[in-house]
Amino acid sequence: QVQLVESGGGLVQAGGSMRLSCAASGRTFSTYTMGWFRQAPGKEREFVAGISRNAMMTYYADSVKGRFTISRDNAKNTVYLQMGSLKPEDTADYYCASTRRIGIPRPPNEYDYWGQGTQVTVTS
Repeated sequence: QVQLVESGGGLVQAGGSMRLSCAASGRTFSTYTMGWFRQAPGKEREFVAGISRNAMMTYYADSVKGRFTISRDNAKNTVYLQMGSLKPEDTADYYCASTRRIGIPRPPNEYDYWGQGTQVTVTS
C-alpha cells in the first residue's frame, strides 16, 4: 500500500506561481505512474498531469499545458507540480495519485492510491 501526502497549497494571485509536492511512503515509489488531479467545488475531479515511472514521459491536460510542469524524484519518493501563470479557474483541491497501470491514465478511477488533497486558491 502507498500513502501519499500533498503539501504546498495556499493562496496566490493570478499570474503567480506555486509548487505542490506529494510525498509517498514505502520503497516502491519508482514502480508507480503518478498523477495530479484537481477538483473544484461542484465539479468532477479532473486529470491535470501525469508522469511515468522513470520520468521519461509526461502528459498534461490542455488547460494547463505550457503553464504546469510535473516532475518526480524517485530517490526522495516525491512528485511535484510546478504551477505558473495561475488563473482563478485553477482554483481547486489538488490531489496526487498513483497507479501501476501502463502508460499515463487520465480517468481518476484508474488510479489506486490517493492523497488527502491540498487546496489552491487563485485570486484575481
